[in-house]
Amino acid sequence: MTTKTAWNAQIDITEEGRKVTADAMLIGKGGERRMVGHGVARCNPADQNDPAIGDELAAARALADLTNKLLDNAAHDIESHTHQPVKGSLSS
Repeated sequence: MTTKTAWNAQIDITEEGRKVTADAMLIGKGGERRMVGHGVARCNPADQNDPAIGDELAAARALADLTNKLLDNAAHDIESHTHQPVKGSLSS
């Protein structure tokens, strides 16, 4: 039997002057938030402020944080089922 589950990711970006913050939210079935990753980018005072670059960087950092949280969660779940520590990296 094949089962298909859909998760959606939503990224909310907030710009405040030369600082950009992003929240990457994993949305599960029924619209509940399963997990959130956070990212921040700051423009160097010596650089020209380009908000698009800050948006990209903050979003990428939020997604990376979300990825790490998902991997940690998966490792915890594996250890709970196997009663043994996870060996090696889950990232590949």
